[in-house]
Amino acid sequence: MPNTRRKFERPLGERPYKKLFIIAVEDKVKEPHYYQIFNNLYPQSVVHVKCLKGTTESSPAGVLKRMESHLKREGLKPSDEAWVVVDKDNWRDDQLVLLYNWSQTRDNYHFALSNPKFEYWLLLHFEDGKGVTTVQECDKRLKKHIPKYGSSYDFSVITKEYINIAVERAKKRDDPPCKDWPRNFGVTTVYRLVEKIALSGKAKRSKS
Repeated sequence: MPNTRRKFERPLGERPYKKLFIIAVEDKVKEPHYYQIFNNLYPQSVVHVKCLKGTTESSPAGVLKRMESHLKREGLKPSDEAWVVVDKDNWRDDQLVLLYNWSQTRDNYHFALSNPKFEYWLLLHFEDGKGVTTVQECDKRLKKHIPKYGSSYDFSVITKEYINIAVERAKKRDDPPCKDWPRNFGVTTVYRLVEKIALSGKAKRSKS
C-alpha cells in the first residue's frame, strides 16, 4: 500500500505559538512597511506583528472601527496585544479620546500617537529630532537619511541598533511620560509599542 502519512506534521519539540501584536494604522503603505521589518529582524523569535492597513477612513474613529472589526472576526488571546496608532495631525481631542478610552477597557489594548506625525518617530532612528518645529522641517530632515522617502518606503536601512536608539530618544522627549497622548510637538509614544515588540522579539522559540 502507498504511504499515506501526512508530510506536513509540525517538527517535534518546536513551540508553534508566537505572541501577536495587532496594529491598526492610518496609512496604507508606509506604516505597514515599517512594522513588517520586525518580522524580518526577528524571524526565529516568539513574536509576530500584523499591521492592519489604512483605508480612506483615516480618522481616529475609522482606525478604531477597523481594529474592532478585526477583533470581532479573529478575537485576541490574553497574551496578545492590540494597538491603535495614529498621528496628531489636526485631529481634535474629542476624536482622540475615543482611542484612549478604548485602550482603557482591557489590559492588552493600547493607544500610541506621534505628534505631529509618524515621520517624526522615523526621524528619531537617525537623529535626536531637536529643533524640528514644523511638519515640513520633519520631512526635510528625514529625507537626508532616507532620500527616496515618499516615492518609496524601503526601511531596510533600519537595524536593531537604530530601533533601540529611537526608543531611547523618544523616551527622553516623553518626560514626564504622558498618560493619554502627547500634546506637545516633537513627542511620540510609538516607542512604547516598538519597545514591547523588540523585547518580545529577543525571545527565542523554545524546545519542549
